Amino acid sequence: MPALFVLVWSTGFVVARYGMPHAPPLGFLTVRYALSVLAFGAWIALLRVAWPQGRAQWGHLAVTGVLMHAGYLGGVWAAVKAGIGAGTVALIVGLQPVLTAVWLSSSGGAHSVSPRQWLGLLLGFGGLLLVVGHKLGAGEVTVFNFGLAVFALLSITAGTLYQKRFVKPCDVRTANAVQLVAALLVTAPLAVLEDGRWQPHPELVGALAWSVLVLTLGGSSMLYLLIQRGAAAKVTSLLYLVPPTTALMAWALFGEALSGQVLGGIVLAALGVALVVRSPR
Repeated sequence: MPALFVLVWSTGFVVARYGMPHAPPLGFLTVRYALSVLAFGAWIALLRVAWPQGRAQWGHLAVTGVLMHAGYLGGVWAAVKAGIGAGTVALIVGLQPVLTAVWLSSSGGAHSVSPRQWLGLLLGFGGLLLVVGHKLGAGEVTVFNFGLAVFALLSITAGTLYQKRFVKPCDVRTANAVQLVAALLVTAPLAVLEDGRWQPHPELVGALAWSVLVLTLGGSSMLYLLIQRGAAAKVTSLLYLVPPTTALMAWALFGEALSGQVLGGIVLAALGVALVVRSPR
């Protein structure tokens, strides 16, 4: 599942490149959430899946939905729409494992980060810098779009830690449905206020279909299961592999250059993840 999760999650930046020119970001996400809720609803009704028990569980799932869907995706897509490059956003959001490790280390407990894992986190961050660091300082970053990217970083970090701490294990389909409804209720009113026009295009249809069927139903479900089954530092370290994987996809799909610097970053990121997720002897 971890390898498949990295592949699926990495396609999000490719989808943004296809769909962003043809729709406003929050409007696109509103439609994506609505269609995803309908898809999960049909899946749940068909198999008669049990819903989460208790108001507290519903409330915790709603909080994680607002943070990990509305906050994270809304911040990333709005930042890209505002002119910041997808690679730069990937670098900023790629700081999440470091923030998670710092929080876990400061709070102590069973999930404190070992020296070996700290080394892996640093190597992973170094790999990220090699892959997309050259895009910083190229005139594409403003206070506004940088703030949106940082907001996305803080949202997914807080959402991951909150889910690991408060959300009890339950069926991933009903849990995702509750999260998406919460994200929809937050995103839809904001989408009404944003500027931008919809331009019908095959790339827009394809991006929307992939976002709903693969990224939300598949990627979000795998992320939920990974957080439930593993330590937070181990799960978030997998996100170090997303920007390098995205770079490989961009090379294959769009012909973007794949330099020795990028390849070196991929190796460093993979080594860092291996150090973090490897079980101690």
